Amino acid sequence: MRANEPTGLWLIGARGSVATTAVTGLLALRAGLVEPTGCVTEREPFTEIGLPSWENIVVGGHDVVTTPLAKRAEQLAESGLIPPRVLAAVTAALEAADTEIRDGYHPATHTGSQAEAAARLTADIESFRDRNGLARVVVVNVSSTEPPVPPVPAHESLPALEEALADPTRTVLPPSSLNAYAALRAGCPFVDFTPSPGMRLPALHELAEAAGLPYAGSDGKTGETLLRTVLAPMFTARALRVRSWAGTNLLGGGDGANLADPTQARGKLESKARGLAALLGEGVTAPLHIDNVPDLGEQKTAWDHVSFEGFLGARMSLQLTWTGLDSALAAPLVLDLARLAAAAHAAGESGPLGALAFFFKDPIGSDEHRFAQQTQHLTDWAQSLTHPRRDELSTTAGVAGAGESTGTGQPPGPGGAAGDSREPGAGQDEQAGPDR
Repeated sequence: MRANEPTGLWLIGARGSVATTAVTGLLALRAGLVEPTGCVTEREPFTEIGLPSWENIVVGGHDVVTTPLAKRAEQLAESGLIPPRVLAAVTAALEAADTEIRDGYHPATHTGSQAEAAARLTADIESFRDRNGLARVVVVNVSSTEPPVPPVPAHESLPALEEALADPTRTVLPPSSLNAYAALRAGCPFVDFTPSPGMRLPALHELAEAAGLPYAGSDGKTGETLLRTVLAPMFTARALRVRSWAGTNLLGGGDGANLADPTQARGKLESKARGLAALLGEGVTAPLHIDNVPDLGEQKTAWDHVSFEGFLGARMSLQLTWTGLDSALAAPLVLDLARLAAAAHAAGESGPLGALAFFFKDPIGSDEHRFAQQTQHLTDWAQSLTHPRRDELSTTAGVAGAGESTGTGQPPGPGGAAGDSREPGAGQDEQAGPDR
């Protein structure tokens, strides 16, 4: 099978900040309004391996919020995230995209068994695929961060899980994992851009392997942790002893509001801490704080203080500040991951895609956290995929009839390049974690 075929990107949390930014960016790329800055897959060697073109990606999604996609994009433009000229050019396409967003799952409003909820979610994805004539659909979770879940016997095997899902008196899966289950039942690769439980349950791994589906995650890496995976190996390579590495994250928006709840933030903090411990060892003091500062809006500032020891016990320190618009950093990676997961599916890969650790703070299927090594692993993996003939390799030309661009950047057919939304598990519009 070819990777550069009509491909669906189904976003869980399709009307959130990251999703809206990703869809707006996809439409702008398709219309030639912006450069693909931040898109890793627009660099060599990825441009040579037949990934789905921008014209061939059609977007839909689930969300529990009802703010229209175009309205959400307008709010992001007011915050300085989306250029007004881009918004004006793609508003009509965003309105069309919003027609492909369906009601998401929320445990507080759902009645009946979780099996029934999963069946509805699965049917939505299958209908989207059939309606748009898609070769495959990649499901990406960019919804609100959920807390870790305690292990229960039903999580350990697929038969036990499905028996529990059928019981209307039980809520055995958190929203992220129920969405993962529905995606796999629809025959779709799954990518978790959040630190939520998602695919990290043995029963879901069993289902993915049985269905021959690839999956990747978790917790997208765009800011403070990205810097850590670059800098921490420097200290170890130069035999400098890191004594402490303290960090503070300041952020606003829906993400800040969600993570102001210590329970909701726990998964994010644990994800970040695991990566640093893997890089430096368990003996390093590493306090980390996440503070909600509503005034910051879509902006996020991270400050780190590193205390380290050199020759003759000399004590030294490094301080760094990272300020950015997190959704602008995350959105191109969401598009990258959709393209790469689609290519993995086309090549017949299944199970965890460890080579995509490059994109994540807490990677599934890989123990490697050093950024340089992750980069090399990703490159080697991409080049090893089975790909079509040279005349089918373009990442800029669509397949006639399935992904041709129109004047608005919206492909023909219902819902082409449909909405990007994140479905917040707690009913909040969130940016999939404060630091990716």
